[in-house]
Amino acid sequence: MIHDWEGMVFIPGVKLDQVLGVLQDYNKHSQYYAPDVERAKIESREGDHFRVYMRFRRKKIVTVVLNTEQDVTYFRDSAIREHSRSSAVRIREVANPGTKEEKEKSPEEENGFLWQMETWWRMEERDGGVYVQNEAVTLTRDIPAGLGWLIGPFVTSIPKETLEFTMNATREAVRAQGLR
Repeated sequence: MIHDWEGMVFIPGVKLDQVLGVLQDYNKHSQYYAPDVERAKIESREGDHFRVYMRFRRKKIVTVVLNTEQDVTYFRDSAIREHSRSSAVRIREVANPGTKEEKEKSPEEENGFLWQMETWWRMEERDGGVYVQNEAVTLTRDIPAGLGWLIGPFVTSIPKETLEFTMNATREAVRAQGLR
């Protein structure tokens, strides 16, 4: 299944560089976006190009833990606009997370909760703050025939809930940074 969701928030009283400061501070994403982001770190950076590791945890009936590596590039469009593109280059489901038996599942063992992910951030500073838009496109396993009525709402609600959480967490992280 392909999921394509967009969300936007306005963060009053902040500057574009403050928003970028939060988005590019991947080493603190486990704080900004907890509990959805359990671990995060910059593996490499060359200017506006990042290679990032993130461990996602999502609980809704079942708990899914994913180790991901993402390739992220930021582009300055003008003095008041910036956008980025993030491509997941590696996604692995984790079996028995947090135990001695923890291991990454092979592609054949995975349940297909997330096969691919592309994310775009667009930011524009105006009207006394910054408009922040996020679009996330994900690919997941299809719903087995006959079970759509049972698990369809569950599968389709996760991307929407995750995007809503991400947008609100971004706004709160930027506000908190502005108070320091």
